[in-house]
Amino acid sequence: MLVKTFRAGDMSEALRQVKAELGADAMIISSKKEKRRGILGLFAKPYFEVTAALEPKPSPKANPYQEKQERERTTREEFQNSMLAPLARELRDLRDRVEKMTPREAAVPEAPVAAAEPVAEPVAERLTDSVAREPAPRMMSKEEMEELKKYLLTAMQAREKRTPQPVVFPVEKGAAATAAVPESAPPEGAGALERIAAELAESGIGPAEVAQLLEQIRPAAEQGEESEELRYALFEAFASLVKCSGPLRLKKNSPRVIALVGPTGVGKTTTSAKLAAMYAMHKGASVALVTTDNFRVGAVEQLKTYAKIMGIPLSVAATPKEMGTTLESHADKDLIIIDTAGRSPKDQERLEELRAFLEPVPGVEVHLCLSATTRDRELDEAVARYGILPISRLLFTKLDETASLGCVVNTHLRTRFPLSYFTNGQMVPEDILVASPRKLANLVLRETA
Repeated sequence: MLVKTFRAGDMSEALRQVKAELGADAMIISSKKEKRRGILGLFAKPYFEVTAALEPKPSPKANPYQEKQERERTTREEFQNSMLAPLARELRDLRDRVEKMTPREAAVPEAPVAAAEPVAEPVAERLTDSVAREPAPRMMSKEEMEELKKYLLTAMQAREKRTPQPVVFPVEKGAAATAAVPESAPPEGAGALERIAAELAESGIGPAEVAQLLEQIRPAAEQGEESEELRYALFEAFASLVKCSGPLRLKKNSPRVIALVGPTGVGKTTTSAKLAAMYAMHKGASVALVTTDNFRVGAVEQLKTYAKIMGIPLSVAATPKEMGTTLESHADKDLIIIDTAGRSPKDQERLEELRAFLEPVPGVEVHLCLSATTRDRELDEAVARYGILPISRLLFTKLDETASLGCVVNTHLRTRFPLSYFTNGQMVPEDILVASPRKLANLVLRETA
């Protein structure tokens, strides 16, 4: 893994350096604001230090299936050249001699069997030995000719039985097999698939979701790929199955309005501050914060503190009518972030009140915030109960507080809502990541490594 530290006057410049040198797949390990040391540092501006890492992609290896096929083909050819070719020449010579003897048979008077010379060895062995010694075929009786033919036929059949049968190679699913393989021989890559399935299950991914991922890499396993190549193929499987919405895209002539909703305690307020800082401080967008959380003690004060530090306006909407008025007052902004009060998924009445707040907001993009520390069953219930709202994204928080991230994969694949962001700490604005299939795969597979 390549790890490098970048320093710049502001965070956006440091991130540009990371992207320019390590590429878009680089992972941010840490970021912090530092003061310059020494006497001159008292009057100097602070700088930002970002540490990033890049996981190198494994170089593709030669196809073991193709190499095995070439070795088997070479072995067959060498065997045929060394064993079958001389045997074929020997039998062909014997057949030619028999055919040359057959026309003379009619001109030779048959000798009584009793007058035949007595032999002490089998007729077939004596005749073949005689043919090998004599430069030209001698005259044979009819009985000797038949005996020789039977011997040649028996010899050829015995040679054919000793000829090795074709070797069966792995074929793609649905292709016709040319020969049978022993039932006890496991298919290529079966052991590697079992190990990967066990790792995915250990990370908390459900059986149905594991099956979906394995189905994507099964063709590579059937071609004989090793564990390292299969794990790289697993990243590609995540890329094809996991859908992410990417960062927020601002509009040109009207504000982009997003609302963060979710159960109590998942971190909606802190996430709102992170998103506001990301766009106001790093991207230079004009941002406004709106909160409806006047139930929790200190919620408004916490968000007010963040807004003051970032120099952005904060409004409180206590009723649905005030929500509409507040949004009109921020019509000149690029981005409006609505932080809502936490609601229990089982409190249907409170969820209806929340829907009343969001109904007057045209084109609002609702992100359902869920904690990665929650069990699968409770996550499924939360998504189902919050389904009365126009949910368009899933945002997972507290990735740093859980031992496994399988619930993120399970919930996404079951609901098919795109993933927007991941948060992995309390620091504002550092501890937030734009969701991507490769980042999710990297987080999940890193746990099982």
